[in-house]
Amino acid sequence: MTTRRSPTRTPAYDVAAAVKALRDADPKLAKLIARAGDFSLRLASGQSTFEALAESIVYQQLHGKAAATIHARMIESFGGIHPTPELLLAVPDGQLRAAGLSGNKALALRDLAAKTLDGTVPTMAKARRMSDEAIIEQLTQVRGIGRWTVEMMLIFRLGRPDVLPVTDYGVRKGFALTYLGLKPRDKVTPDILPTPAQIQKRAERWKPWRSVASWYMWRACDVAAGKIE
Repeated sequence: MTTRRSPTRTPAYDVAAAVKALRDADPKLAKLIARAGDFSLRLASGQSTFEALAESIVYQQLHGKAAATIHARMIESFGGIHPTPELLLAVPDGQLRAAGLSGNKALALRDLAAKTLDGTVPTMAKARRMSDEAIIEQLTQVRGIGRWTVEMMLIFRLGRPDVLPVTDYGVRKGFALTYLGLKPRDKVTPDILPTPAQIQKRAERWKPWRSVASWYMWRACDVAAGKIE
């Protein structure tokens, strides 16, 4: 089973300037950056808004490997290419369910396709001219698309430099490891994880590079897991 891989590119913003500004503004983050290494985020540059959000819906509440398998099966059921909104609306539910999609996800994909066709979901070209909050407001009208999903698209597809996903588990855990004394072998319990307000307060010093700082919060989790020496 094979699927087309989207090409990737580096963000358009000045990564070196962003990292330097974060180091200068936040000594604890500077220590993490020194340990985690170079900022290496890559953007999926070949996906349309519809494709990016469809993939996000498939991946929701699943481990990465299982989600990737289901996503690949869905693509394979359309002949190995990502379906257009029109085609996705035309196929029977059985085809989507056979790929491993739940009923709710099938409904969400169909709503995404319908709202892409009626213009609620902007094209990538239009989205690039919109503010972060305007994109979030527009896309969260789609069934199954919440703020977190759009924030991931803003960071990993549109390359926006100042997005702060305060509800993301990895960001919260990385923050606890970096600022709240969580140790790599400690059991993670809700009381040790930061509130959105705690992250937002610290992140005032990260502006206008909060996407880059968030990426390093994820890397803090990798350091703790021994994935980065």
